[in-house]
Parts: sequence; C-alpha cells; structure tokens
Amino acid sequence: MAVRFIVNGHESNSIPASDRGLQYGDGLFETMAAKDGRIALLDDHLERLGYGADRLGLPQPEMEVIREEVLRLVPGQGRAVIKLILTRGSGGRGYREPEQVEIRRIVSRNPWPNYPDTWANDGIAVRLCETRLALDPVLAGLKTLNRLHQVLARAEWDDPDVAEGLLLDADDRVVCGTMSNLFLVRSGALITPDLDRSGVAGVMRKQILKIAARMGIDAREKAVSLDDLSRADEIFVTNSLIMIWPVRQFEDRVCTVGPLTRRLQRALESSLSAAEVAS
Repeated sequence: MAVRFIVNGHESNSIPASDRGLQYGDGLFETMAAKDGRIALLDDHLERLGYGADRLGLPQPEMEVIREEVLRLVPGQGRAVIKLILTRGSGGRGYREPEQVEIRRIVSRNPWPNYPDTWANDGIAVRLCETRLALDPVLAGLKTLNRLHQVLARAEWDDPDVAEGLLLDADDRVVCGTMSNLFLVRSGALITPDLDRSGVAGVMRKQILKIAARMGIDAREKAVSLDDLSRADEIFVTNSLIMIWPVRQFEDRVCTVGPLTRRLQRALESSLSAAEVAS
C-alpha cells in the first residue's frame, strides 16, 4: 500500500518549512485504525483532538471537514493506519504565535504494521526503559507533536522479541509504554496509571475504562509504582492499533495472561464490532 498525504484538503506530500509543527512541535496528532472503509472510534479521536486544541489554545478545527478528509484516505477493503496531524500553521521566527492563526491539517494513509498475530493471544515481552518522562501537568494527557522522550526510549533496544518498553516519570512512577497505555490487575481490580502529570490519555484506554464500568469491574486510575507492577496478577498494554496486548514477560518476570485480560479482549472486540454494524 502506497503512503498518501492530504494537506488542507489537497493531495500533497509537503508543507512549508515555516510550519510551527515542524519548527516547535506546536500541534497535535491522532493515530487511527482503518479497516474495510471505516475507522474504529473515530468520534473519540475527533473529540480528543478538539479537547487538545482547546488546551493548546488552537482554533477549533472544523470536525466535519477533518472527518471527510480522514475518510477519503480509508481503503475500501483491508487495513491501514490513518494519521492526522493538526498544527498551528505557519509563522515567523520566535515562539509567539502569529496574529492570524491558520491551522494546518495533514492526513496520511500508511501500511498496517506487521505485528505478529501471536502477540494479542500469547502476550508480549516488555522491558523497562532508562529514559524518563518529564513531569509536565500543563501538557499531561495530550497527544502533542513532541514525542522525543518516546523516540529516545524506543532507541534503547532492537531485540525483535521485545515488543514494548515502559516509561517511568522523574518520581519513579510507572506512566505508560513508548506507544501504549498500561493496565494491571490486582485482586480483581483493574488499575491504570493516572495521567495528571505526564503521559498520553489514549482513546483505547478510555474505551477500556468505559467497558470495565459497564461490566461492573472495579477500575481505578492511580499512581503506579514498580512494586505495584511486580505484584500485579495480570498486565496488559493498549493503543488504537493493537487494542490489547497481554504482557507475558516483564524484564525477568514471567507473567500470566489472566482471565480479566481475556474478558476485556472479548468485550472490546464485541464493542468495536457492534459499533461497525451501527455505523
């Protein structure tokens, strides 16, 4: 599948060098799973984009325009990754935003990643990264264009058998993976790190918390330590593409792919299938 780009509604693979997303990381992005003409959780992605724009003081994007541009790149059959980038547009030198902000929309279609099917069923191996996330409550939860901590963390290993790396913050709290949100199960309770100081509030994380609430599962957002992780009965990671990957090994510890993880995998698949039928 060839990579395609749409910039502000027009087929193009270039943007001005003056774009503030390039100059300063001044913008947001969404990574979406496309399959057979549809995008999973598109409304949730657009809602998060609007929330992020408000937090960054960006003009609210025209969501119906973005929806049309995104869907234009979705293949009628098969899978693809749709990435949407929103920047503050072009501006002069310096951090001050231009007097007239004209946001720039960049949508791309990319091939589906070649993840082994066994990772969703049998689980993955995960390592602990040395790179730490900064404490940044101003931007915590947002999916901004600045992903340098994740870039540095992902460069720490090249073992193809290790699928993900977990990141701590400066206070030794476990926050997330390089590309995923983290969940653990302890005594029947579902726990995910709170994201009030760093990390990205993933669309799939939100979906799983909603499903857990419907299922009557005790779900909590709280600070998570390495000790909490070591005592967890089950561990899994999530994002919009992978859905749920159970963790079968964390560093030297062998983990169990447990019953609550399996229940949530089935419930998530059923929920997304029902949403496809409804759309």
